[in-house]
Amino acid sequence: MDFMLEEEMIDLLTFCLQNHNSYEVESKKSRLKEVGKEIFDGGGVDAMENFFFAVENRIEGEIKKSPKPYRSLWNGITAEWNYT
Repeated sequence: MDFMLEEEMIDLLTFCLQNHNSYEVESKKSRLKEVGKEIFDGGGVDAMENFFFAVENRIEGEIKKSPKPYRSLWNGITAEWNYT
């Protein structure tokens, strides 16, 4: 399950980074929020940190863009996760 969520998250973030003007971006962001909640429910804030770190490294290596601006989509899932 974790592997599937990680791959989905990579696909969603990559799409958003490469197609930031697409009408589909809002639905992708909505799904990213759901993925964050699923990750948190399965392993807490540590799992969120680990997932985002792994995904961030892979995306930066593959497309040379940073997904860090999308971390704030998970704000509100837990008080421990607070990014701008």
